Amino acid sequence: MLDAAGITDPVRRAEVDSLLAAEPELPAVIHALDGGYVRPAPGGDLLRTTEVLPTGRNLHGFDPFRLPSAFAMRDGARQADRLLARHAEDGKGLPRTVAMVLWGTDNLKSEGGPIAQALWLMGAEPRSDSYGRICGATLVPLERLGRPRIDVVLTVSGIFRDLLPLQTKLLAEAALLAARADEAPELNFVRAHALAFQAEHGGDIARAALRVFGNADGAYGSNVNQMVGSGVWENEDELADAYVARKGFAYGLSGTPERHDAVLSDILKNVDVTYQNLDSVELGVTTVDHYFDTLGGISRAVRRARGGTAAGVYIGDQTRGDGAVRSLAEQVALETRTRTLNPKWYEALLKHGYEGVREIDAHVTNTLGWSATTGEVSPWVYQRLAETYVLDDDMRERIASLNPKASAKIANRLIEAHDRNYWQPDDATLDALRRAGEELEDRLEGITVEMAA
Repeated sequence: MLDAAGITDPVRRAEVDSLLAAEPELPAVIHALDGGYVRPAPGGDLLRTTEVLPTGRNLHGFDPFRLPSAFAMRDGARQADRLLARHAEDGKGLPRTVAMVLWGTDNLKSEGGPIAQALWLMGAEPRSDSYGRICGATLVPLERLGRPRIDVVLTVSGIFRDLLPLQTKLLAEAALLAARADEAPELNFVRAHALAFQAEHGGDIARAALRVFGNADGAYGSNVNQMVGSGVWENEDELADAYVARKGFAYGLSGTPERHDAVLSDILKNVDVTYQNLDSVELGVTTVDHYFDTLGGISRAVRRARGGTAAGVYIGDQTRGDGAVRSLAEQVALETRTRTLNPKWYEALLKHGYEGVREIDAHVTNTLGWSATTGEVSPWVYQRLAETYVLDDDMRERIASLNPKASAKIANRLIEAHDRNYWQPDDATLDALRRAGEELEDRLEGITVEMAA
């Protein structure tokens, strides 16, 4: 943890190490119950600021009038430029439209870093009042920006909507200002697309410039993860339908969500890139299903809107150093090699017994989720997962003895991946996988009958 946080000074390293070893939470709770004063502390990620230590203090998450911070704006500009450069390196030139996923907790931990990226892509920045509090958006001159304004469609999580209403309006205002700017359309893709929408559908520029979308009030998630987890879908377009139905509410300057399906459909067909940040070394895109629920969901919706042509899907890994932009395929391959196929990873998990196997099952399911939503999982991933967890007799016995239900699900997910044409093993491998799956199912059924008796 100290290495990942980049703490190299010996004195500071020893100090932080002692704080990590301390256990102040329970004494702090008792002190609070005694009516004592518990000191405040900033919330956030240890890897970004060691000021979160010691634990056991009252967290203050953020000041909404200081988000994004000045540092986040500088770093966000660098990360946004890195995304554009990566897209160009892939031979695709400058994207005209980027679909970006914003989560609430990620922005709190990074002082609004992803918000800053979205603003810089559009060529905008926060506007402050006389007290230095953020109160809106303003455009960056094209001369300073040095490139055209990128059109950005933002999908915000329910937590983002709940915690950051000011920032939601800030992003909506930035898009509207760009659409209204008296600039050549070839230098302002927000305006170009808004004017094209007006010409086709009519209405005012405010409607044509809606770019922030999310759930209705009180709703969370797109349900894409639930559909993949339960297997209750026939084709990938059903996942796109679920995403648009849940995440198709536009947020403008009023902050009130309204459905604008025509606007969203028009934007999605223009998307060249879908993107999300990864800011925690503890989580990856195959660790939890929320990533493919949001980034995967909008990627599938974009693909359908583009008539079956996929947009580029990128992950901004900012867990260390200056950060790196990877394609989704590269990120899944990296996590598969370093986690799911890594003995250091799965042996540590198996020490936790039942829960460890369930976690492995979650990784396999989430990998399938990325295939369903983006199609960017290489077939070798499923081949190696099958060889490691199902086709190896000793490993299959180990995980079945620890968690018979999850072990059977792992086998069934791999078979489902074949049935959905995400990988095509040879006949011998497929037969062995089916036999192993049947064996695990029979074992689970036997245990269920025994328990019922």
